[in-house]
Amino acid sequence: MKPLVANLAVVALALGLWTACERSSAPAASAAPPPSAAVAAAPATVAATPAAPGIVPAAVAAAPAATPAAAPATASVGEDWPQFLGPRADGTSLETGLLDRWPAAGPPLAWEKVVGTGYSAPSVRGDRLVVHHRLGNEEIIECLDARTGKGLWRRAAPSHYQDPYGYNNGPRCTPLLTTNLCYTFGAEGRLTCVELATGKVVWERETAKEWEIPEAFFGVGSTPILEGGLLIVMVGGQPNSGVVALDAQTGKTVWESVGEKNWQGQPMLGWPGERTVSWQRSWKQASYATPVAATIHGRRQLFCLMRQGLVSLEPQTGAVNFSHWFQSIANDSVNACNPIVLGDNVLITAAYYRVGSVALRVKPDGKSFEEAWRTPAGLREIDPKTGRPAAPTLEIHWTTPIVHNGFIYAFSGRNEPDVTFRCVEFKTGAVKWERDERWAPHSSKQPPVYGRGSAIMADGKLIALGEGGLLGMFKLNPEKPEEIARWQAPQLHYPCWAAPVLSRQKLYLRSEDRLLCFALGR
Repeated sequence: MKPLVANLAVVALALGLWTACERSSAPAASAAPPPSAAVAAAPATVAATPAAPGIVPAAVAAAPAATPAAAPATASVGEDWPQFLGPRADGTSLETGLLDRWPAAGPPLAWEKVVGTGYSAPSVRGDRLVVHHRLGNEEIIECLDARTGKGLWRRAAPSHYQDPYGYNNGPRCTPLLTTNLCYTFGAEGRLTCVELATGKVVWERETAKEWEIPEAFFGVGSTPILEGGLLIVMVGGQPNSGVVALDAQTGKTVWESVGEKNWQGQPMLGWPGERTVSWQRSWKQASYATPVAATIHGRRQLFCLMRQGLVSLEPQTGAVNFSHWFQSIANDSVNACNPIVLGDNVLITAAYYRVGSVALRVKPDGKSFEEAWRTPAGLREIDPKTGRPAAPTLEIHWTTPIVHNGFIYAFSGRNEPDVTFRCVEFKTGAVKWERDERWAPHSSKQPPVYGRGSAIMADGKLIALGEGGLLGMFKLNPEKPEEIARWQAPQLHYPCWAAPVLSRQKLYLRSEDRLLCFALGR
């Protein structure tokens, strides 16, 4: 089985049926008392120490001085990238003034640092960058000067996680930064809040011990988000603690939701026969997709793509608005691409065994929906042109695509031999173009294609990072693929599964052993 890594953060739309299938709202989940009190101080075995050496400076101009996090994005100021997929959690930046072309030797290198294992992307707030990685038997939260790579503080805690499929054992979730706090979620489920200035622990929760959580395939890989003063965490607890909300300042439980109450009796869409859910306490709930908060019809909702499917929640109470089954019939499968919201539509996609994609149109009541389109239409749908089973027009393994002017730009495909880079119209699910990005599995540490790449958008361009460290730049053109730059970063190699990060005209890229900072300003 291949990993699912992108929000998996990272060790973690196919299109077509034009039917409308209305679903009524699911039962609301009640708020729950905290399973235990949050830890108020750091364990004695965890200590903040000066950062380890390993910075390799480059002969480039100094980066701009730190600016307030709330400053508007301009060519000279830029934006923070304080969470997974950036300031708007959609992979986009408002920064301008970036290079339109790169030198033959690639964009200027500002600094690089040797890091431990993990698929977690770094996060940047002001002049501070936090990376979560593993060295030996410790998970390390490390804060660096984002401009120079100089270590500011580091905090280490024991980790005994061993990936059952042989992938690395480091953190998968990306740090979440506020003006004064940093939240991390380790591979074993250790949820930690520290002071951003010092690394001192504010509170900590051991989710694997406090909730009844079946073991996940690749460890914990759903990055928490902040919404209305609450930290929203997909812990995957049974029977009705799939998602929990904690007070962001204290770590105390505010509500618990998702599980047997909302799934029991739901139709198992796409599965053979007229099956309905008969809930099992052994079922995994957590996925590798990060929750998404969005406003639809003037109403704030949380969209959580669980292992079983999509659930919409009321952010302040955890009450369930609706549920939609979206799980492969095969057990060895996961959901890892974040829900994608555009207008009143929510798109979900996965890459396992023809589950494909479905776009749901949320109705004005916020508690019901209809299918706008789905592809494939079913397990037995046949393509009339080929006589073979219909292929999903978009099936994303772990990366979250970029949406621009109503078009989706995505790396589609489960494994290395079946990947394409595609542009798909969000409204209809029509494929506008596709480009072959296939390669033979593990045939090269630096394949000449992007494979199952990751991408961000800034200054009117798409910046892509391939699985083997191939860095590229594309025009956002729904008519044809237009690559305007490509360069292989020599320090990077397969697997590069952490999403790129852009802040203040600096591009941060991470592999399993390196963190690089490039200067992209003109």
